[in-house]
Amino acid sequence: MPKYLIPKTLRLKRGDIRVRTRGDLIVVVWSGNRDVCLLTNIHNPPTEGIYRNEHGKVIKPAIVEDYNHHMGHVDNAGRMANSYTASRQTWMWTKMLFFHLLDLAIVNCYILLSSCGGKKISYRDFQFTLIREMLAWAGHEPRPSTPVGRPASASKHIGRLDTSHNKHWPGRNHKKARCRVCSAGGIRQTVIFRCVKCDIALCVDRNCFQVYHTKTNL
Repeated sequence: MPKYLIPKTLRLKRGDIRVRTRGDLIVVVWSGNRDVCLLTNIHNPPTEGIYRNEHGKVIKPAIVEDYNHHMGHVDNAGRMANSYTASRQTWMWTKMLFFHLLDLAIVNCYILLSSCGGKKISYRDFQFTLIREMLAWAGHEPRPSTPVGRPASASKHIGRLDTSHNKHWPGRNHKKARCRVCSAGGIRQTVIFRCVKCDIALCVDRNCFQVYHTKTNL
């Protein structure tokens, strides 16, 4: 593209157009919702001027109309992905590439949804719905905590030490039985209490219930 036709240097208003030709090549710079640059060899050069009607509405040149009519799905997907992209120009290229691939994945999901029939929604509304669903899911699902330090020991997998859901509660036995912790310490003690989940007889007044569920070695 000629350097003197860079949109930033031209500073076109909505509807303005600039045309340059060389041989059978035609360069067109037109300002609609944004500045558009086109290079063609099959159109007649459009007339320079202001492409707006009497009401101030922008009129698209024939070259722009032809491009919009004949553009393929790749151009449409790229346009949709760039319409509401999360990437920013100040990011590193690796981060921009990641979010560009994420934008393309969202576009592909929207295309699949549209091909399934049903009520049609715009791509903008689809993104809003997707964001709301993801936030709702993230707010209700517990997030796994990141382990810090050394890996957990094998004692973490012992069933009687699992108190994350508070299922170990003391209950009454139908008959007296020997306390497991007291027996391990050489003390003969019969009690009428037990752990409901483990079904093990334990003292409640001697802290045996707490010791059994917090100590690895008895």
